[in-house]
Amino acid sequence: MDAESSLPGDKQPTLRVMPMPADLNQNGDVFGGWVMAQVDVAGAIPAMRRARGRVATVSVNSFLFKQPVSVGDIVSLYAEIVHVGRTSITVRVEVFAERNYAAPIVVRVTQAELTYVAIDADGKKRLVPPEDAAKME
Repeated sequence: MDAESSLPGDKQPTLRVMPMPADLNQNGDVFGGWVMAQVDVAGAIPAMRRARGRVATVSVNSFLFKQPVSVGDIVSLYAEIVHVGRTSITVRVEVFAERNYAAPIVVRVTQAELTYVAIDADGKKRLVPPEDAAKME
């Protein structure tokens, strides 16, 4: 089992969610597609901030399911930009589940890397602004 001692203490989660019974697959675990959707949302947040506008997912570079997610888990998603190109932004997302409230444990359940492209109002590719223009006060 890929248990961690705690959530990453030096980072704030980009997204925190709790799966519900409607999110289960036929085996009683949370459906992988639900996890993938949450990862895409979490990855898009820093990409949109950096792009200063709309982005579209263009590639799922890697996606690894390490442990199942269960109903009642508190799922924390941490996203960070790992590369910025002319029009694209690559984001790494790590997903942790907090479970077993009687004897709490934290488990890294998923890790992924996705690439987003900055788009304009018409959905056409556009340049990512320089980094100093992307800083928000």
